[in-house]
Amino acid sequence: MKCRFCKHPVNLEFTDLVNSPPSNSYLTKEQLNEPENFYPLRVLVCEKCYLVQVDEYYKSSEIFSSDYAYFSSFSTSWLAHAKRYTDMMTERFGFNKDSQIIEIASNDGYLLQYFHEKNIPVLGIEPTANTAAVAKTKGIDSVIEFFGTTLAKRLAGEGKKADLLLGNNVLAHVPDINDFVGGMKVILKEKGVITMEFPHLYQLVLNNQFDTIYHEHFSYLSFHTVKQIFEAQGLEMFDVEEIPTHGGSLRIFAKHKDDSSKPIGERVGKLLAKEEAAGMLKIDYYSNFQEKVDMIKNDLLEFLLQQKKAGKKVAAYGAAAKGNTLLNYCGIKKDLISFVVDANPAKQNKYMPASHIPIVTEASIKNEKPDIILILPWNIKEEIVKQLSYVKEWGGKFAVPIPKLEVIQ
Repeated sequence: MKCRFCKHPVNLEFTDLVNSPPSNSYLTKEQLNEPENFYPLRVLVCEKCYLVQVDEYYKSSEIFSSDYAYFSSFSTSWLAHAKRYTDMMTERFGFNKDSQIIEIASNDGYLLQYFHEKNIPVLGIEPTANTAAVAKTKGIDSVIEFFGTTLAKRLAGEGKKADLLLGNNVLAHVPDINDFVGGMKVILKEKGVITMEFPHLYQLVLNNQFDTIYHEHFSYLSFHTVKQIFEAQGLEMFDVEEIPTHGGSLRIFAKHKDDSSKPIGERVGKLLAKEEAAGMLKIDYYSNFQEKVDMIKNDLLEFLLQQKKAGKKVAAYGAAAKGNTLLNYCGIKKDLISFVVDANPAKQNKYMPASHIPIVTEASIKNEKPDIILILPWNIKEEIVKQLSYVKEWGGKFAVPIPKLEVIQ
């Protein structure tokens, strides 16, 4: 394949998670007897621009369909994050009733609702019709399309340009990242601000977060590479924050290159230097990640087999996409994990892809009293441990697989 950014031939392997079904392709009971589609999950790195990437084996139009199962509002910690962001941005940049906020991948209105409460005009762009329908019930106008230069030109032609253009956990999800960023330039007002949040490749490598690799994530991003991608479209970074969400993410701030009203902050240079010091601009940095992946796999399998032999019951919490990557690469089935609990009704009474572990409501924990609960969305483990603190009544414990296996008493 060729690099989706710089078009340089890409051959160097970062990790190979073999084959996996799409991470959010949850199954009905009837589908358990039907064949499943598996796609390669082999990750490569560009030796020229250091973009870590998977090929588009599974089309984004099929992943982000009208029955998309991820609703952002089911995580209380994520809602709190969105509220803090809204307050911070409004205070920092003075957005008001005369401003236009546009969010790409606005999902169920989890974030725009907080700008809407401040009477700041908002517009969501969201390709999944079922999540956009929920946003509309919150009074958030939503365009149900994929974002790119074509849509950006149409909206700009209708006078819909952004004072603030934002996107959380979407930049890694687009197969044509050049067209996507090019569209952002088109729809941004002359003095407008772009913010994007995405998991930081630095943290993925440092903390063995291989389970964040799945078919929805076409790219795995460093600040160095994202800066190049934006500059190629005439956009410039003027600030960046390292934030704790999703196991360690970046929030980038960008503007038109010819916008002199926003000076370049010192955090830009500091983060570039941090990545360089870590070795991210040398190809050796990307060469031994597979060993770390296999260490986690072996440790988790050994732990689950020990619990099985001891007659312990293990359940999991969170039918997250990252959980499917973990379970499927490790080859874990329902003989080792009895069930997975998830708060999202769209996932309940379905089954995890490939592993066929049933997805149930939280009532199953109280009824069956598992000895171990494996937390699959480890990035919100504190929220889950607090929510399920009652398992200690029968001696239940929690286990977290990433960055290394940890048992929480």
